[in-house]
Amino acid sequence: MNKIQLYFALRRHINLSNKRHPMFEQNQVGKVFAYIGLAFTVLYLIVIGTILGWGTRGGDFGLMFSVMPFLLTLDFFMRFGMQQTPAMLIKPYVLMPLSRMDIIDCFLANNLLTAGNLIWLALFLPYVFLCFCGGMTFVSSIAMLLLLYFIILVNSQWYLLVRTLVNHKIWWWVLPVVVYLAFYGFAFIDVEKWAKSVLTCCRDNGFSWWTALISLVLFLVLFTINRRLQMHFVAEEISRQEKTKLKHVSQFTFLNRFGQIGEYLKLEIKSTMRNKTVKQRFIQGILIITMLSLLLSFTDVYDGRFSTNIWCLYCFVFFGAVNLVKVMGPEGNYIDLLMVHKENIYTLLKAKYYFYCAVLLLPALLLIPTVVSGRYSILMILAYVFITTGPEYCILFQLAVYNKQTLPLNEKITGKGNFENTLQLVIELIVFFIPVALALLFTALFGDTIGYTILIVIGVLFTLTHSLWLKNVYRRMMLRRYQNLDGFHTTR
Repeated sequence: MNKIQLYFALRRHINLSNKRHPMFEQNQVGKVFAYIGLAFTVLYLIVIGTILGWGTRGGDFGLMFSVMPFLLTLDFFMRFGMQQTPAMLIKPYVLMPLSRMDIIDCFLANNLLTAGNLIWLALFLPYVFLCFCGGMTFVSSIAMLLLLYFIILVNSQWYLLVRTLVNHKIWWWVLPVVVYLAFYGFAFIDVEKWAKSVLTCCRDNGFSWWTALISLVLFLVLFTINRRLQMHFVAEEISRQEKTKLKHVSQFTFLNRFGQIGEYLKLEIKSTMRNKTVKQRFIQGILIITMLSLLLSFTDVYDGRFSTNIWCLYCFVFFGAVNLVKVMGPEGNYIDLLMVHKENIYTLLKAKYYFYCAVLLLPALLLIPTVVSGRYSILMILAYVFITTGPEYCILFQLAVYNKQTLPLNEKITGKGNFENTLQLVIELIVFFIPVALALLFTALFGDTIGYTILIVIGVLFTLTHSLWLKNVYRRMMLRRYQNLDGFHTTR
């Protein structure tokens, strides 16, 4: 089997795997919303491309290149929610008589042809067409289109490099932070002067032979690094035999007084401390919230009412949004043991709720500088704390009924199940934006004091009645227990 045949075979396997996945037949409504969102995205890109194309009527054909740095930044961060790395897909093939390097090459090629790259043609095609209508030659128009698309492919390789390193060690987030700070850092000094210089430089030099040459060199370098790096990490993770010396086991005896709930609280704490996947999410959350707290306290970057409210909510709901959105996923590794006794799952859900309520002390402490600096009020902090422990967690815990995909605990490079399905994405959008919309509405109608007080009352009501809605979640889970068990077993 040559590489071309292997590529088409692997591509067919990916499509079949997606169709046979337990989540494929689930969340049909969510898929409809996803397709609607995709359609709107394509429409917006066509409109933006047309507007930029009309801006070239005076012969300024490099206008698209002036905004490319900002498009590439947006493209880079959007990929984290949609694109897997080849290393995550290779594990089923490691025991087959195939070259691992050939498999990685095929998956890299598949990533270059993914819809995430092709969607940018909705922006580039109308722009290039209007440039052609405005006097650009046909050959130059095709060359510009190919160059714009090739730059997106280079950016996809940059994303794969960063994503692979971050999956291996969370501290590799320093790399993209340094790169983007080196570019955007000057904006903090003089935004207008910085933006004008960037736009002018990119517009005047974007469409040139040396830009194409630099892009080609960058692509080849990043592609080579990617294939070697992912091969190294895959081999290391699959063949590694960890030797752990157990020096001390924390007993958390102070939780013994809470009976079975205390035992499940111990399980949550130890799972967070020991399992790589869960621990990485908590470390990532602490770093992000700390960075946001400093930005909000000492800069005017997020100065509007919408920005102030959404980032305050984000800091509190982050831990729930990234962990509870996959609630019962880690337990899928040992779900059979939890099913032995009738009330185990209900007790586990209550313990999870109490654990994630206690976790909110972390963002509350990290946001103290924003209160001291006057950016956030204590009333606003309390409003979002109770909104999180109340309606937000109530919505997130509903996913315990439908989640049936096991989340790997220690596989960071080759692990599957690290991406959200459509229902989970819809729930995330709801918990991030609906409370902010309500906060802006109430504060606009009644003022900050009464508006945030209303949110506190709503949050307290949901918090005090947590036993009722958790019991409802538990009963619905039991109605689906065999279907969910089959899904957990299939995705281990």
